[in-house]
Amino acid sequence: MLETAESCERNKGPILEVLRREFAAQCAVLEIGSGTGQHAVHFAAHLPHLTWQPSEVAALLPALAARVRLEGPSNLRTPIPLDVSEHPWPVIPAIDAVFSANTLHIMGPEAVQEFFRGVGAVLPPLGVLCVYGPFNYQGRYTSESNAQFDLWLKGRDPRSALRDFETLDALARQQGLTLSADHAMPANNRTLVWRRRARE
Repeated sequence: MLETAESCERNKGPILEVLRREFAAQCAVLEIGSGTGQHAVHFAAHLPHLTWQPSEVAALLPALAARVRLEGPSNLRTPIPLDVSEHPWPVIPAIDAVFSANTLHIMGPEAVQEFFRGVGAVLPPLGVLCVYGPFNYQGRYTSESNAQFDLWLKGRDPRSALRDFETLDALARQQGLTLSADHAMPANNRTLVWRRRARE
């Protein structure tokens, strides 16, 4: 039986509406940390102009691959193993967008840095990065539920934590990416969007 995450079912609709706009001019998306594959299947089905490449760490790949085989539309590729800390990333050619949901607060701080390093290496001029999840701003929680979630994360793994927007934006800027949108999402989440400029 395929694993289903309730949070994915709740947030896939609002995220899709953001991606319709932000990925309107893109062709090929690499998803980092595809998890159960619910997002990958849903977004690929509703964004048929995109080729969607799911990825996951090797230990979680079999379950993801099973969902893609059973439910994936034709523009959803076979998942690839990808650890953000291992470079270079084994991505398909012509990636012009990267998407990731609810991953940065699970990674350790060094892995978050490697995430942006990897994105910087694969995104071409005019490439787009969209990251969904809960974030802090100026070191402050945006809600009591996010504060409680952060405590739960740290109790589960001391290296996990909600990340500060300012830290992420600095890492993105180091890779030549500029923030273009910060979308408010349900349940005190955000979708952050960075873009790479055309070659000068």
